[in-house]
Amino acid sequence: MSEYPAISHTFVLREVRRLRALNFDVQVASINSPRQPGGEMAADDRDEAATTLYIKKAGLLGAALAHLRAIGQRPAAYLRGLIFALSLGGTDLRQLPYSIFYLTEALILGNWMESRNLPHVHAHFANAASTVGLIASRVFATGFSFTVHGPDEFYDVRGQRLSEKIEGASFVFCIGYFARSQLMKLSPVSNWSKFDIAPLGVDPEVFAKRSFRPLPETFRLLCVGRLVPAKGQHVLVAAVDRLVKTGRSVGLRFVGDGPDRASLEREVTCRGLGAHITFAGNVNQDRIGAYYREADAFVLASFAEGIPVVLMEAMAMEIPCVSTMVAGIPELIRDGIDGLLVMPSDDRALAEAIGRLIDDEALRRGLGEAGRRRVMEKYHLEKNVERLSRLFGARLNQSGCATTKTLQVEKS
Repeated sequence: MSEYPAISHTFVLREVRRLRALNFDVQVASINSPRQPGGEMAADDRDEAATTLYIKKAGLLGAALAHLRAIGQRPAAYLRGLIFALSLGGTDLRQLPYSIFYLTEALILGNWMESRNLPHVHAHFANAASTVGLIASRVFATGFSFTVHGPDEFYDVRGQRLSEKIEGASFVFCIGYFARSQLMKLSPVSNWSKFDIAPLGVDPEVFAKRSFRPLPETFRLLCVGRLVPAKGQHVLVAAVDRLVKTGRSVGLRFVGDGPDRASLEREVTCRGLGAHITFAGNVNQDRIGAYYREADAFVLASFAEGIPVVLMEAMAMEIPCVSTMVAGIPELIRDGIDGLLVMPSDDRALAEAIGRLIDDEALRRGLGEAGRRRVMEKYHLEKNVERLSRLFGARLNQSGCATTKTLQVEKS
């Protein structure tokens, strides 16, 4: 992982732990140390951090030793890795330092894998971490694979070197059909057999049904996620403004943090919505459940998404969801069946959809119950990790790995 454990990627920790329960030896390397202080981590996060390799902690001395060891033990492979790393930057000289950084991280990672007899490296997300994993596989002759979430990786195909990663991977897991379709668009038909669908999931016992409020005095909306442009939170603020101006008693809580927080807070102030919209900041997994249980509806106004786990969590708790018809979201929510979907950027339509939930108790209850059924059927964590384990087992055997050991890495 780039940062492990990370508040925004708790689904990876759940996946890792379930795979271990299925007798996979999964050992984790993280490029960076967690940004959340140890005292603020959930108990599971603290336990996981204690056994994770943090690559950048090696420092300059560790980096130098990694290069010297590789040069001394495998000079030809080191040279191939160096040439390959430099080639990923193309003719852009500004990418040269990054190529050296990625090679260095790959050498630290590869030495660690070799010391633990780990034959395969798996990267979550098709970004810089998979670049590190790909380089390590070239130098140390390990297996390499990655999981594609989208859609961020598809915005800079050349910069992320997706074609090279697909070509160098033994297999690629896609969290949904939208993600797989984008990889098919980028690669020759001869590589399509590498792509497997491996959906994410949530634990319906952890995210259990919450109490339904038939006639809430103030209708409570919840939005969980990073405060970034892709999430469309300014559109959600505009939608709440519309609802307030019609006289509705509504409150919105943002859970999460990010670069858009300051601009969102300014807009809330400018619109006079301070009594209706609050910001909780980042919340760990020990506390997130309380926010879900207080919500009458969950709203995600995203412009771009893979298949959001936060929607799965809300649906598992029978919270009716309103979101947008973008990327992988319609694979999770069928409009009018499991939730409500609107066109992205349309604050009027978003307000109208929320208004329907406020006005119709039966609709709220029905969509909430249908949402949980959808998660139980298609996005149940235990079932989907069992599927993932079968895919890993088949693919690792196919690629010649003698054991079912995997390593998860993400972006640097």
